[in-house]
Amino acid sequence: MPGQTGGTPFCGPCPVNDSSQPAPASLNVLGEPLVVCGCQPMTGWFRDGHCRTNASDLGRHSVCCVVTDAFLRYSQAQGNDLSTPAPAYGFPGLKPGDHWCVCAPRWLEAYEDGMAPPVRLEATEDSALEVISLTLLQANAA
Repeated sequence: MPGQTGGTPFCGPCPVNDSSQPAPASLNVLGEPLVVCGCQPMTGWFRDGHCRTNASDLGRHSVCCVVTDAFLRYSQAQGNDLSTPAPAYGFPGLKPGDHWCVCAPRWLEAYEDGMAPPVRLEATEDSALEVISLTLLQANAA
């Protein structure tokens, strides 16, 4: 299907939850308008498909990644199981190829341990640059 990679749509708007606020004009790490990271499963601090953050997001969920099996195993070993479904929260669990907003510090930690997943630059919020250099993100672009 057009606009899909690894089974996760990333082109076009995501369905909006009733509690969602309209996305303010956010920029990506390339200085362009931030695009959707993923909707199936719904990602982002605001669960609107965008990797945008605010001051209440202490984890800084700003890096849009194409998750890999290695990263899912790594994340689980670090105490963050992203692959097991949590139906009570409407979370189906991630699988390799899904697009997911990852915390900038966790992505950098995974990079330093040789386990970082590829990054979608156009869907990674510019706030990630406070933690990760653009050069490093570009070197790990999907």
